[in-house]
Amino acid sequence: MNIRHISPDETPLISAIMFAAGIIGNVAALVILEIRRRRNMRTGSTSHHGLFHILIKSLVITDLTGTCLITPLVQVSYARNQTLVGMSTGTWSFCWYFGVSMTFFSLATMLLLFTTALERCFAITYPYLYNRHVTKKCAYIAILLVFLLSTLFCLLPFAGFGEYVQYCPGTWCFIHMSPETPVNRVYAILYATIMLVLVLAIIVFNGFVMYQLYRMYQRRKRNGSVTVTMRSNSDRKVMSIAEEVEHLILLVFMTVIFSICTLPLVIRVYLTGQENYTLEVNALRFISINSIVDPWVFILLSPGVQHFCWASVCRSPSCALVISHPLLHNSDVTFN
Repeated sequence: MNIRHISPDETPLISAIMFAAGIIGNVAALVILEIRRRRNMRTGSTSHHGLFHILIKSLVITDLTGTCLITPLVQVSYARNQTLVGMSTGTWSFCWYFGVSMTFFSLATMLLLFTTALERCFAITYPYLYNRHVTKKCAYIAILLVFLLSTLFCLLPFAGFGEYVQYCPGTWCFIHMSPETPVNRVYAILYATIMLVLVLAIIVFNGFVMYQLYRMYQRRKRNGSVTVTMRSNSDRKVMSIAEEVEHLILLVFMTVIFSICTLPLVIRVYLTGQENYTLEVNALRFISINSIVDPWVFILLSPGVQHFCWASVCRSPSCALVISHPLLHNSDVTFN
């Protein structure tokens, strides 16, 4: 749709509320991450525990950046009573900017969550290889690769593979979900397929981590106590069940939010037929909500909140062993 003026019935209130919630949530999440980082430094926490927090922090920063770069343009559009195409002088520059940004940040956040889930899966499955070879440098390289791949993908429409179009009420631009040309259709399907594969892969990784943690817990339960072996090699650090469960819970909830926010768009792209602006706008709203809800999930599932919930709900001796056993938080031991 190439309309140039926004309907008087449309209001910027919802967009403004979403913008404020996104800014407050992401900034609060960054503050919590910084507090935890400084606390870990004071307690001498291992660098490997910091990998998870580096990836989560990059995810929060990505969400915050996306919110700051995209939503203000919507407010400007409402203030001028012009659509993104209407604000462009002779070109679709604002629409293209919005479409590229939406595509980049939606794909980058999903890839970062995939990387985080993969890191946890590798840490649980191959702890010795993980401790020897996986460093903070690996995390930074992975983040750079995520941003590079996301940038290359969202720029493909400028090479003739795919296209960005404006959506009702004129404050959205994104990949054309129902294009007529086969090339553009392939691009839309490719985007939807990548997102779907990433969601399924993250679910598999989280499920495998859950299975491994359950096996570890069962072994300790059969032994009647937590069995530990002292390690002289400083490379072999603790694998705390309590910490891994906290990480897993956070990843699971983030995955659920990502899935809920992404699948409507994936389903819409796979559906054939005429354009349906209502379905398409709802799909775009869902995917934009992700960057707003995501940091609040992190805040609500921070370790302090989880400890309080576990202490309130879990009263059995075996559960208390996993949550509060002092050996679980000893940085000089590793579990058999």
